[in-house]
Amino acid sequence: MSTKDFIEKDYYKVLGVPRDATEAEIKKAYRKLARENHPDANEGDAKAEDRFKDVSEAYDVLGDAKRRKEYDEARALFGNGGFRPGGPGGAGQFNFDLGDLFGGAPGQQGPGGAPGGPGGAAGGFGGGLGDVFGGLFNRGGAPGARTQARRGQDIESEVTLSFTEAVSGATVPLRMSSSAACKACSGTGDKNGTPRVCPTCVGTGQVSRGGGGGFSLTDPCVDCRGRGLTAQDPCQVCRGSGRATSSRTMQVRIPAGVDDGQRIRLRGKGAPGERGGPHGDLYVVVHVGGHSVFGRRGDNLTITVPVTFPEAALGGEIKVPTLGGPPVTLKLPPGTPGGRTMRARGKGAVRKDGTRGDLLVTIEIAVPRDMGDKARKALAEYRAAAEGEDPRAGLFEAAKGE
Repeated sequence: MSTKDFIEKDYYKVLGVPRDATEAEIKKAYRKLARENHPDANEGDAKAEDRFKDVSEAYDVLGDAKRRKEYDEARALFGNGGFRPGGPGGAGQFNFDLGDLFGGAPGQQGPGGAPGGPGGAAGGFGGGLGDVFGGLFNRGGAPGARTQARRGQDIESEVTLSFTEAVSGATVPLRMSSSAACKACSGTGDKNGTPRVCPTCVGTGQVSRGGGGGFSLTDPCVDCRGRGLTAQDPCQVCRGSGRATSSRTMQVRIPAGVDDGQRIRLRGKGAPGERGGPHGDLYVVVHVGGHSVFGRRGDNLTITVPVTFPEAALGGEIKVPTLGGPPVTLKLPPGTPGGRTMRARGKGAVRKDGTRGDLLVTIEIAVPRDMGDKARKALAEYRAAAEGEDPRAGLFEAAKGE
């Protein structure tokens, strides 16, 4: 902000108080306007944030008796940027740019030919103006300057899903604790809701230090913790930080097809930001339970299905259960061996694109432990009919070859 802009701002008008307002009236007006326009109470409202900056800037000057006196003297001396010793229309009236006073080189001629540089003769303004405005303008930054909006913190949580929920997707409640604007002080950090601009960083939330080689390094201000504001009367709940721990329960949608141990990022579901900043993200680590029947291999589900010897030898149709849906019918070709895997397409886990993987069905020959006399007799007759066939003959020959 230039010196001219600063002088021309009517801080009394910004706070809505008369020029002869008392200190108590100025403080009361500031508290009211600061509460109404605080960014944490008007998230996403740029106009309210700009209004809060103007109000803070005005109170930073008028709330300090010394700075208010300097401001009043500057306004009385320069008015609207021109100096009129003879009054409106009076003799000797002249206008000049304030830059001639504050930015002119030493020896520059002032009004009436008087030297305008430092140490100028009477009639110039060089040395006297430095005394009047030095404390008002040379404060290392614009009064009331504010830090930019801050993004909220990221939060990490965990959730345990059943096998079916992981495959099909689920909406689960998550209770989370995160940093949020303190409700007791409306996020101001001040017990009365009237924080002051930090004098160390002049509201920027940052301080610069020399880094060598002509470079400077910027660090968060330790006095205001990077907020740009300090509490006159710190809030007992948040201890002046403006932030407090907040617990909330959120309904979170876990997409279909997640794997055990997968880390999911949910944008904008983390801690709320400061001064209208966006929310952080929520990271959810998913744990998936097992299933008594189904397994999983990537996007495919697996199942082992027992069949009888006649079904495997003679062939036929078998029904196979699916996860969360009606059973499917598979056709066994004659002579199906145990351990063979068949595929039921589209009956697996949901993929990211909405399609489904397959159900992989592994055939297992079921051997009965007890059988009736009739079945035992029939099986004995089959063994006699098949005598001479040795399914292990090739195995021994292969073993000899190795």
